[in-house]
Amino acid sequence: MFPSISLAQEIGLAVLLVAAVVWVVGLGHMMWDSRFHHPQPSAFDGLGVIPAQRGSAAHPMESVELTEAEQQAFAGLIRTIPLR
Repeated sequence: MFPSISLAQEIGLAVLLVAAVVWVVGLGHMMWDSRFHHPQPSAFDGLGVIPAQRGSAAHPMESVELTEAEQQAFAGLIRTIPLR
């Protein structure tokens, strides 16, 4: 093909060219599909990655009883958080 480059370089160039063509075709396919297929808006179901919170009765290690002093300290801490 090119007399000044080796066979390995020609193979690498061919692989790179094929990868670029596949990428361009895939990008064109994605853009073509997004032009005509508009998903219907639906209610937000939440993120599937984050699990839903369980009740405190699910496992004894998931609930902690606070003393009166700890409850007051936590309430004071919450009051320091600026709400906007």
